[in-house]
Amino acid sequence: MIIKNKTILITGGGSGIGLEAAKQFLQLGAKVIITGRNQEKLNNAKKTYPGLTVIKSDAANAEDAITLFKQIKELGGIDILYHNAGVLSPVLNLGITDDKHAESAAYEMEVNYLGVIRLNNLFMEMLQSRREGAIINTTSLLRYVPSIVEATYSASKAALGFYTQSLRKHLQILNSRVKVFELLPPLVATEMTAERTDKKLTTEQFVKEFIDALKKDQYTIRIGDTKVVYLLNRFFPKFAYGLVNPKKSYKLLQ
Repeated sequence: MIIKNKTILITGGGSGIGLEAAKQFLQLGAKVIITGRNQEKLNNAKKTYPGLTVIKSDAANAEDAITLFKQIKELGGIDILYHNAGVLSPVLNLGITDDKHAESAAYEMEVNYLGVIRLNNLFMEMLQSRREGAIINTTSLLRYVPSIVEATYSASKAALGFYTQSLRKHLQILNSRVKVFELLPPLVATEMTAERTDKKLTTEQFVKEFIDALKKDQYTIRIGDTKVVYLLNRFFPKFAYGLVNPKKSYKLLQ
């Protein structure tokens, strides 16, 4: 995958992994558009990296998706659609009736799964018209092994993982030029993981490894601990489950 002179749309690009990716893509000569629901974060990103184009858009909102597509079309379109936006709602009491639990799960699916499909459907024709178009879906190591305290998040990423595999194969059967990548982060140091005390990969290192794999057309991009969890889950699933769900996780449920 050639990065230079590509136009890349990054959802959830106002901070964390998305903003770091925007920075590194700009350094490689790409044009970058970031979206997010927080206008203040977008404004700060623009001040830090004036070359960015910023558009406020909520990944959970179907009307926002249509508006975003129209705005991007007016700007001349994109070559790469990078789905980075994601939400996580830890739910500790799965066995107890709780309306908030269901609402959180629905929101996670709306952002992490359905929002991705909406944008892919809207932008597919545009991406297919490009010499080298691409879709990057961000799943997680939890799509292989579920977390007992992040169960619905794990489920949303598993759904996205299966969809990504099927979409890639479908487009290959149709001889489409659109490449479909699955990006599987380990635990990365972002706002979402601020309270976690486990070992974390820096956003800078994560994005560097991600882009290196993207350049090589590595369609399934496993980074850091994701590689380990993937292999262990294939051959020693109980051990992998224990690594993802250590005893301290059980204490949170009591």
